This record gives sequence, structure tokens and C-alpha cells, in this order.
Amino acid sequence: MPPLPSLAASPSPRQRTFILLALSLGGFAIGTSEFASMGLMLEISRGLAISEAQVGHLISAYAIGVVVGAPVLAFAGASVSRRTLLLWLMGFYAAGNLASALAPNYATMLLARFVAGLPHGAYFGVAMLVAASISPPEQRGSAVSRVLLGLSIAILVGNPLTTWLGQQFTWRTAFGLVSLLAIATVLMVARQLAPDPNEARTTPMRELRAFNTPQVWLALAIGAIGFAGMFCVFTYLAPTLVHVTGVDERWMPVAVCLFGVGAIIGNVAGGKLVDRLQFRAAGVLLAWSIVVLLLYPLAAHSAWVMVPAVIAVGTMGALAAALQTRLMDAAGEAQTLAAASNHAAFNTANALGPWLGGMAIGAGFGYGSTGWVGAATAAVGLLLWGVAVALERRQAPAGQTCT
Repeated sequence: MPPLPSLAASPSPRQRTFILLALSLGGFAIGTSEFASMGLMLEISRGLAISEAQVGHLISAYAIGVVVGAPVLAFAGASVSRRTLLLWLMGFYAAGNLASALAPNYATMLLARFVAGLPHGAYFGVAMLVAASISPPEQRGSAVSRVLLGLSIAILVGNPLTTWLGQQFTWRTAFGLVSLLAIATVLMVARQLAPDPNEARTTPMRELRAFNTPQVWLALAIGAIGFAGMFCVFTYLAPTLVHVTGVDERWMPVAVCLFGVGAIIGNVAGGKLVDRLQFRAAGVLLAWSIVVLLLYPLAAHSAWVMVPAVIAVGTMGALAAALQTRLMDAAGEAQTLAAASNHAAFNTANALGPWLGGMAIGAGFGYGSTGWVGAATAAVGLLLWGVAVALERRQAPAGQTCT
């Protein structure tokens, strides 16, 4: 792979830690905002005098913003330095969430959530490129996972916190808090990440040409399909626990926290696995996902067995670091566009998984069937991974092994 251009001249381990902390704070802000509408569905519904289904539309508007904004903003910012792009994207995110906090009605809130979603994917893409570029090559996976760690901590801490604040005061508090976190990220990045006058620059058209390669598209397809299983199960976790496991609704926050614990474990372990196995880690994680999802319907009949099962589902998020690192290797000069598009692929999975799970439930297969559906999507992802490996081996020079 072509070496990633450094954004700062050999930062010390201490400087690298502070930079990664700043980037992770941005991930925490984004994760908190993304899940806030789910935890505050009833409060938003009452506050804006809209139905719960319309609150669902607000969640969808944000996801659509991510899918649209990730490639568009990455393409538009291809010639801008990554430090500057990070500052603009997080400033944009602060403005979108402030607009959400101040929205007076459904129409303006719908627009505000779409706007807030636009910088989501591009920020994560650029932040992980920065994390990899300031880290030793053998620690790229761990660096990428530390940026994603902010997203996992948001599930564990940010979502319960904003839900509590919204219940105690007003749902607008949640989005106002996210706006403050985004501004804090801007200040930390500006202070900790030094400008690099020697940073290699590209152009939007050069990125677009380099983006159109089979390995890039295969990596994105693995994310869009192979990741759908996790979202399929997580979306219907509450009704599964209530109607299949027999757990009282008041335990739902605990279940979400268990999922967050699994996500943190997955991020840390997944980063180390990527450092050790490179792209082979994606195959291992997809195989792990298939096993977890196949066992999920059986675990759903016991509350105690569901504790490790929900944690295990959360660990499937480790696939994100593996695919993000793969795109760094495969994208050539399309680093920014490919990295940002990875999050568009994940949001496609976020739409595909619940849709397929809903079809299975609607057909009468029960809530536990989301595990079987998820296992099938993970199996397709593993098949695509095999195609990518086979294609790479066929194209590799004689005597060169594939990662």
C-alpha cells in the first residue's frame, strides 16, 4: 500500500495520545447525537406534538444525511488539509445539532437532523486517516479502534446520560449538549493536531478515479451487507427481551449498556486483531458474527444467557476497524473518499438489517429470527471477503503473500 502521509512530524507518544483523545471525543459527540432520538422518542413526540412514527422519520433523516454527506463532503474536501477538514466538519456538526435543539416544529427538525447527519461519515473517515497517519504502521488498527471507541462509549454512557437529561429537563438539552461537545472537539483538535505543510494533497477527480477499484467496492459491500446482522438484532432487541425472554421493560437501559460493553470490548480487541492479521481479521470477525447470531435465538429464551449474548452481539462492531484499515490499503489516492464512504456503507447496513428483520418477523418467524437473518447477512459478507482475498491473490506478484 502507499504510505499514509503524516499530518505532524513524528508526534511523541504523549502527543499522539492527546490527538487520539480529541478525535475520540468527536466520535463520542456523534454517537451521542445519533442515538439520542431513540432514547428520547416519547419526549420528542410530546415536545413537538408529533407521532412516534414521525420521530422515527427524524432518525431516518439523520441516517440519510450520513449516506449522502459521507461521499459528497469527502469529495468536496479532497484538496483541503485533513486538519482543516476535521475542524470544518465538527463545526458543521455543532451547528446541525444546535439547530436540532432549537427546532420549533417537525419540518424544521426533520431538516436539522438531515443536516446534522451530513458530516458524520466524513468526520469519522478523516479522523481515522489522521489516527493511522500519526501512528506506527504496526499500530494502525489500534489507532483506528481508539477513534471508534468514542462511539462505543456514547452507547454505554452518552445515550443513558442524554436520556436522563431529556427526562429531567427537556429533550432539547441532549442536542445542546452534543453541540457543546462538538465545539470542545474543534478546540482540542485545533490545539493538539499541528498543521503539516508537507502533507500530500490530492484533487477530487483524482480521488474519484482511484476510488473506482474492485477492492474498494468489495470492502464497502462487506460493510453494507456483513454488518447488517448486528443492526438487525439490536433494532429488535427490546421486543425480543420483552416477548421472548420475558424481561420487564425497565431493564432495557441495562441491555443497551451490555451492548455498549460489548462494543468497547470489540473495539479494543478488534484493533489488536487487525494489527496482527490485517485483512484476515475481517474474515475472522465475520465468522465470529455468524456463530454469535446463530446462537442468539437460542439464548433469547433465558435472561441469564442473554447477558453474554447481548455483549457478544456488541463485539461484532470490531469489524469496523478491520474494514476501515482495509480501505486505507486498497484506496490508493482515494483515501478520504473511501474512508468516509465506509460509514455510508455502515448506515446502509443500519437500514438493511432492520428491514430484513422486520420482514422475517412480519412473516411470522418471531423476534428470535433476527439472529438467523443476521447470520445469513454475515455469511454473505464472509463470501464477499473470500472473493476479495481470492482476487488479491490472483493479482499479487509471484512470491508475494496477501495480507
